[in-house]
Amino acid sequence: MATKEDEIKTVKETVLPPVQGIFEAMEMNGHEQVVFNYDKATGLKTIIAIHDTTLGPALGGCRMWNYGSEQEAVQDVLRLSRGMTYKCAVSGEGFGGGKAVIWGDPHQDKSDELFQAFGTFVETLKGRFYTGTDVGTVGTDFVSARKQTEYLVGLPEEYGGSGNSAIITAYGVLRGMKATAKEAFGSENLTGKTVAIQGLGKVGKLLVSYLLEDGAKVIGTDIYQENVEIVKANFPSVEIVAPEKIYGVQCDIFSPNALGAVLNDETIPQLTCRVICGAANNVLAQPRHGQVLHDRNILYAPDYVVNAGGLIEVAEELHGFNKDRAFQKADQIYDILLQIYRISKLENIPTSDAADRLVERKLETIQRIQNKYLGKKR
Repeated sequence: MATKEDEIKTVKETVLPPVQGIFEAMEMNGHEQVVFNYDKATGLKTIIAIHDTTLGPALGGCRMWNYGSEQEAVQDVLRLSRGMTYKCAVSGEGFGGGKAVIWGDPHQDKSDELFQAFGTFVETLKGRFYTGTDVGTVGTDFVSARKQTEYLVGLPEEYGGSGNSAIITAYGVLRGMKATAKEAFGSENLTGKTVAIQGLGKVGKLLVSYLLEDGAKVIGTDIYQENVEIVKANFPSVEIVAPEKIYGVQCDIFSPNALGAVLNDETIPQLTCRVICGAANNVLAQPRHGQVLHDRNILYAPDYVVNAGGLIEVAEELHGFNKDRAFQKADQIYDILLQIYRISKLENIPTSDAADRLVERKLETIQRIQNKYLGKKR
């Protein structure tokens, strides 16, 4: 059975480009700002990357991970922050893209003081960056951070936040899956379809519930046995396979809901599915893998579109959270994907490229609108 170390090794081998200078990487990817922070009192090591603020202040979660090197941490925060720009733009939220990473073991290195120190660094940006939960962090971590900054989202409900964003994220994945099924199979009906879910954590286990209610058959896997046991106890009809077997199982839809870079030169040839749709970020190990999927006639639902539900929820907090409004916005993931598929067919390009073009055209239009003189003093 694959271990966490095996998965990290795969990510390192498929995601990280050759070592390059920070400024070169920023220029290549269009980043505005990268801030390195170290707190002597707590040992906190954190990087905050702001990619693009055309649409508004940067918004993105804080990931805590025990990276193998500074290079890994830098590449992760650059890649994730760029993805947030595209996610904010495609979902229609008035925010730019940013991300934070904390270099440390989320199971051993957390403390109230560590997250207070993180909060002080967020505060120094004075509202250019809002952050909240991501892989390795939970809402209560940011209760600690809130002692030092107000620029936070995704707090627990009892602390004035909107609560568990995994619920709306899973709902958005379901809507995205229905739209993609309609495009691929001619009907959004998932009854009788087999869905292979990689990752049975916060989002994955909720997606299992949605899919079973819709009459789908589910095959699942997770590298954490506790997640597997929870799903087996609550959904005994779910077939469980070893993590390394999930790519090759016979299925209609493959749904990645764990870490990124899982679609690569090694895994894509194993796929039997017609559709890929899941909540994981950055699932294409390299941009060229979008073309590989396109050539194999596998319909890929771009991840930053499909998993935008959580972003929509936390962005709504900053406007005065309304649950019904947030779910209505998550419903729009369905129509956005159909628009992307139209562009893909019309221009004969991979869906990943079609999504990027949709976003880039939107950002260019907004920049032109903002450049108009509105009579304000210079």
